[in-house]
Amino acid sequence: MLMALALLSATAPLATDMYLPGLPVLGEDLGTSTQMVQLTLTTFMLGLGVGQLIVGPLSDGWGRRKLLLGGAIAFAASGVLSALAPSVEALIGARLLQGLSGGAAIVLARAVIADRAKGDSAAKLFSIMMIIGGVAPVVAPLLGGALLGPVGWRGIFWVLTGAGVLMVVGVLTLIPETLPADRRHGGGLSGLARNMRYVMGNRRYIGYSLTFMFGFAALFSYISASPFVIQDVLGLTPGQFSIVFGVNSIGIVGGSIVNTRLIGRFHARQLLKFGVLMLLTVGVLLVLEVTIGGTNRWVVLSLLFLVTTAIGFVMGNATALGQSEVPQAAGTGSALMGAGQFGLAAVVSPLVGGSATGMATSILVCAAIAATALLTLTKPAASRRDLQYVE
Repeated sequence: MLMALALLSATAPLATDMYLPGLPVLGEDLGTSTQMVQLTLTTFMLGLGVGQLIVGPLSDGWGRRKLLLGGAIAFAASGVLSALAPSVEALIGARLLQGLSGGAAIVLARAVIADRAKGDSAAKLFSIMMIIGGVAPVVAPLLGGALLGPVGWRGIFWVLTGAGVLMVVGVLTLIPETLPADRRHGGGLSGLARNMRYVMGNRRYIGYSLTFMFGFAALFSYISASPFVIQDVLGLTPGQFSIVFGVNSIGIVGGSIVNTRLIGRFHARQLLKFGVLMLLTVGVLLVLEVTIGGTNRWVVLSLLFLVTTAIGFVMGNATALGQSEVPQAAGTGSALMGAGQFGLAAVVSPLVGGSATGMATSILVCAAIAATALLTLTKPAASRRDLQYVE
């Protein structure tokens, strides 16, 4: 089941990273600008956020499995529409649908784990899922770079369609319903409002969620700008970019592996603090390098590897700690966390642009906000009131 959940969570890196090497070719083929090409990425991330915000709260009342199945089917269908898109506008629409359906898969995969595990156990499971799912960002750009020549960017979307079909099979065969009827909290606007009040009233949940969101925004600052920075600024070829991107993705996997082995010896919050402070330190060094250090190719690439490694200590721990604060509305909690994650990423993408300075500055600012949220909002509460769930 964990393998199937990891595949569902891998929809975002698969659908993001696999077609990155083909962005310049895609723009030429459809006769459009770089800004319109980046909009296909922005709308996908926006869809990921909105999809989670809709489906997560619904799952607290309807259950997880049937919504998971619907999201997987829609993801496969959106791959077909993307592959057949006759214009960049049609592709943008298809990518929005792909994001909405992928968001359902991501939010529900997190909610299923939150249904089954708590505390350090949940942190370990989320980290293990990141390790399994971490294969996707390693393989995706390499596979995308290899496929770009033989099948083109449209062929890459046919591969994503195949991944959607595997998601459908995984839900049907491996994932049971994890939210029994007696733990569901009704439906309608009143149920949604109740869950929202419960989740948004928890200060520590807000702190961990902001840490999670801005940690991902720092990562996405790199993801969004990397095709242009690595190829245009650092002078690497598309094939070399795919290799660099894959190696940097190994940093996330490596950080997650170390994090998993350390859970139990250290509390998840301690490991999260280490990851955030590491990200902040690397952000400072990266800004200094691209502004006054001469933007040396190997220094920049080394610092970017450390950025992704730090993320391995941030995402799993922040997710587990945030979800543990709102156990009575795991779907809603997962939805708000994910909506903020990808909604913020959609904002970051056009702001970063394709410059090394914009990328480095965005990483630093996002890391600083994540550190501030963690250190100021996640201290022990003065009372237990913000943890209560009112039926």
